[in-house]
Amino acid sequence: MTVPASAVSPSERVAEAPEVILQVAGLVKNYGKLQVIRGVDLELLRGEVLAIIGPSGSGKSTLIRCLNLLEVPSNGVISYKGRQVENRFQSRGGSIGCGELRRHVGMVFQHFNLFPHKTVMQNVCEGPIAVLKEPRHEVEARATELLGKVGLLDKRDAYPNHLSGGQKQRVAIARALAMRPDVLLLDEVTSALDPELVGEVLQVIRLLAQDGMTMAIVTHEMAFAADVADRVAFIDDGVIREIGTAESVIRNPRSERLRAFLSRFNS
Repeated sequence: MTVPASAVSPSERVAEAPEVILQVAGLVKNYGKLQVIRGVDLELLRGEVLAIIGPSGSGKSTLIRCLNLLEVPSNGVISYKGRQVENRFQSRGGSIGCGELRRHVGMVFQHFNLFPHKTVMQNVCEGPIAVLKEPRHEVEARATELLGKVGLLDKRDAYPNHLSGGQKQRVAIARALAMRPDVLLLDEVTSALDPELVGEVLQVIRLLAQDGMTMAIVTHEMAFAADVADRVAFIDDGVIREIGTAESVIRNPRSERLRAFLSRFNS
């Protein structure tokens, strides 16, 4: 999995494709009296890599899970390609339901969520066959291509309990990509891995970015975010405190709160 010399820069990727894919306005999420997300406004552009950083408990994972309605917002509006997202499975009228949304907005979780009783190949093929009703031979050809992309073609017949954490996470990424999503949401996908396995997963994400995949990534890997992300959003106490290029947010933070947060990764 080598990095191609011709890969475009983050700014070039976004300049080529400025279409707004996902948009949130006034997003609020409450758990009883606890307000976790407090009026967030955010856009994700086609071809953009957005890194979401912040301290534990700041609302990062809640925010990203709201983007495909795994968490239902308490207030605010989410739009996909200009169509408002509604809290129902089926789309209706000009709005889009969560069932259709999740066909276009894939999710990769911290703890893999693979089917333990299915092989790697079966895990990757399950969604397109069961949900998209695509022909098995086409799905298996696509899965073979994706497993090659993430460096796991030799594990196609293995079961998840025979894989390392890094291998499981790469299968989870291939499984999400098999649904041909417009957007990939990644929620702390390296935080459950041993340190020596983190790099292999980050390399796959790096290659996806170079291929122009639109991604929102919750991460604590600051160097990776600075290198790969087009924009970085710093969220604290349910509010986006700073957002901008990686250069401005990570390398030249404006606020003392962000400087204090980043100092933990520079010590």
